[in-house]
Amino acid sequence: MQLSVHFENTRDTGGDSGPVTVGWCLTETKGGIIYAPPERVRSVDLDRRHAKSASRCPAVINLESRYFLIRCPFDIHVGFERDDKGRPALRNLSGTASAIRGSKLGEKLHIVSEPEWRHPGVPTLQLSLPYIFLSDAPVYLSQVAPFMHYNPAPLPGTIFGGRFPINVWPRPLMWAFEWHEPSKPLKIARGDPLFYAGFETTPQERGVAMVEAQRTPELLDYLDLISGAVNYVNQTFSLFEAAEARRPDTLVTPVARRPRQG
Repeated sequence: MQLSVHFENTRDTGGDSGPVTVGWCLTETKGGIIYAPPERVRSVDLDRRHAKSASRCPAVINLESRYFLIRCPFDIHVGFERDDKGRPALRNLSGTASAIRGSKLGEKLHIVSEPEWRHPGVPTLQLSLPYIFLSDAPVYLSQVAPFMHYNPAPLPGTIFGGRFPINVWPRPLMWAFEWHEPSKPLKIARGDPLFYAGFETTPQERGVAMVEAQRTPELLDYLDLISGAVNYVNQTFSLFEAAEARRPDTLVTPVARRPRQG
C-alpha cells in the first residue's frame, strides 16, 4: 500500500502574504473555564540587555513564534497498578485531598488497552482535551512535548503527539504519555506546561496570528462529519480529499470580545 498527501492551497484564502490566522476553540463549553487559552512561547521577559543574547536571536524568536503552550487544566497525581485480574489500572494518589473528583478524572484520563501499547511493559496514557485548532489556509499542526520549559521534576516517561493539517482535519487534541517507569508516580500540577502546538505555514516565512474561533453551526457540522473516523479506518489521511470536498468555505470566525476595562 502506498499513501501520499499533497499539501497545497486549493481555496481562495486572500493571498499568501502576512500572518496566517489560526483559530482555536473548545469542543465543549461545560467547565471550559479551567482550560487556559493557548500561549505563544516567547523569551521577551528574559534578559535581552546584551546584543548577542539568545533572546534577541532572530532564529530563536522565529522558532518560538510558531509554538503555542497548552497548560495542564487540573492536578494529576496518579500511580500505575494492576487489579486482581492483572489488568492495568490507575490509582489517584491524592486520595481525598485531590482537587478533582475521581469520577471526573476517570472520564478524562485513562490507560490505553494493553495490546495497543507501542512498547511491551510501557503503559500508554491518554488525557482527553477539548482543544481544537483550525485554519482556512494550509497549515500543519505538530503536537510536541514542552521542550523549552524546564521541569525540575522530570516525568517518568515521554510525551508523543502527531502532525496533521488543521485546514482539512481539525480534531480535538489528546495528550498521550508513555510511562517508561510505571513504578514512579505521574504528577503534573494545574498550570504546568502540558505540550506545545507548533504550526507550519506556506510559504514558510509567514507568521501565525492566533484567535479564538466561534463554534459556528457550519464548523460543528464539519467536526461531526470527520469525528470518530479513526475508529473505522486505519489510514485517516486517506480521507483528506473527501473531507476537503465537503468542507465549508469558512472554518475560522473570530470571537468578538469586549475590551478589558482598566
